[in-house]
Amino acid sequence: MTLIIGIDPGSRMTGYGIIITHADKLSFLDAGTIRTDSTDMPTRIAQIFSGVSRIVQHYQKYTEAPMHAAIEQVFMANNPDSALKLGQARGAAIAALTALNLSVSEYTARQIKQAVCGYGAADKEQVSAMVCRILSLDVVPQADAADGLACAICHAHSSHSMYKLLGNAHLSSRSSSKKKGRWRLSEEDLLKLH
Repeated sequence: MTLIIGIDPGSRMTGYGIIITHADKLSFLDAGTIRTDSTDMPTRIAQIFSGVSRIVQHYQKYTEAPMHAAIEQVFMANNPDSALKLGQARGAAIAALTALNLSVSEYTARQIKQAVCGYGAADKEQVSAMVCRILSLDVVPQADAADGLACAICHAHSSHSMYKLLGNAHLSSRSSSKKKGRWRLSEEDLLKLH
């Protein structure tokens, strides 16, 4: 069992979603938004850092399951000021996650939509609907929280695919490890990927 926290960064509202992975099954654990209530950017950054830290510490306190983090990459917006603020919010979230010893994976919006909807140009409503379907939710989460969940789902799918891919490579290399040019991945390295 693994916990994955997905973060959809924003300077006003940072969405988060936490899922549990167990074998091939994904389950909903929590989702919400960290709202900043200041016009002062340094105060907003502090609130994002504090909010992400508090959420992660809460779940680390009550479970021994490993926790991974995934965050959406910054896209280039039409407004450079908005892009800078988004980058600062994202940096605050990453700093909070890494300060608590979580490994952080980054995904583009297109990768997240592709993983959740099977279509990289899906709109927000399609993403929300698929998040509900994948996690068997009766209520549609708020948009930023749904995006955080989508990011976590993307990481779960990517990690699972990579584990299977490297696991198969490991099995095939084990049978022919004496051949030149073959590499071998240890069981310990495989476990680190999951």
